[in-house]
Amino acid sequence: MTRPTLTIGKHQVGLDQRPYVIAEMSGNHNGDLGRAKAIVEMAAEAGAHAIKLQTYTADTLTINSDKPAFKLADDHPLWGGRTLYDLYTEGSTPWEWHEPLFSLADELGMDAFSSPFDPTAVKFLTDLGVPAFKIASSEIVDIPLVRACAEQGKPMIISTGMASVGEVHAAVEASRAAGNDDIVVLSCTAEYPADPASSNLRGIPVFADTFDTLVGLSDHTMGIGAPIAAVAFGAVLIEKHVTLSRADGGVDSEFSLEPHELKALVDETEVAWQALGRPRIGRKDSEQTGPRFRRSLFVTADVKAGDPVTADNVRSIRPAGGLPTELFDTVEGRPFRSDVERGTPLSWDLI
Repeated sequence: MTRPTLTIGKHQVGLDQRPYVIAEMSGNHNGDLGRAKAIVEMAAEAGAHAIKLQTYTADTLTINSDKPAFKLADDHPLWGGRTLYDLYTEGSTPWEWHEPLFSLADELGMDAFSSPFDPTAVKFLTDLGVPAFKIASSEIVDIPLVRACAEQGKPMIISTGMASVGEVHAAVEASRAAGNDDIVVLSCTAEYPADPASSNLRGIPVFADTFDTLVGLSDHTMGIGAPIAAVAFGAVLIEKHVTLSRADGGVDSEFSLEPHELKALVDETEVAWQALGRPRIGRKDSEQTGPRFRRSLFVTADVKAGDPVTADNVRSIRPAGGLPTELFDTVEGRPFRSDVERGTPLSWDLI
């Protein structure tokens, strides 16, 4: 099967399209709807193709418990010692915000969708008419959730942080078994922030070949270097967390892009895509006039008939038009047939 070009909302996503950039808001709204709307507006101004939310409540993700299994390690770089319930309470996006945020994104020309985390969220988002579903890395093993999303007939964006080949295969096949083959698998490192050395971008073509899907990158590294490199390996979609300012704080602010960085990501991933070209070696269409300025043998001093060719009167210079430069040893010492002016391309009929 040839991997397709997908349609997500207003945009085409595929190898022959500029990279599709998703701005992930996550909890960076800091509990303020006005800030959430400002993030949507910022993402649109930066050129992102989509804004993405996360649709859950703390109670749909976990339970309120401070037992060790429900707490992050004390040495976690961002959320050390916090309970899952506390973290998800802070990071959740109120469900009543979704419709106004989605409507704003639509007005600004962006797609808007979300990651559902339980069946009630799937129904809620379906009723809102989302153009795609994103499966978060930790939910890739929740096959009933994957199946419930796939059954809605919308493109599936499946993140693979922490997942084995078998786990990715199970999620992809669950989607296909539900009749949905519009799938983008995202290479992802579930580390916050992620070390670029853990990105393993050379695995992107392996994803494409193994699962026969389009492939993208859900990136948690700082900056935009990894996403740009990912495009060179065939990523058609880039997802990055965004914020108005890291200094404002927020659950994910430490590894989120600020407005100017998101703009640079959109611009530079498109440049990287444009630079890919075709898998061939040879003169490019834009280089057709360039060869006239290659080096060749020219007469570089006025000579008289009978004068020998020497390094003082014939040299390899730009432009083209004279004999190839490697023939100098062949013509050196041969006499000129007639007077020749400086600046004349050397040809066989002159000697």
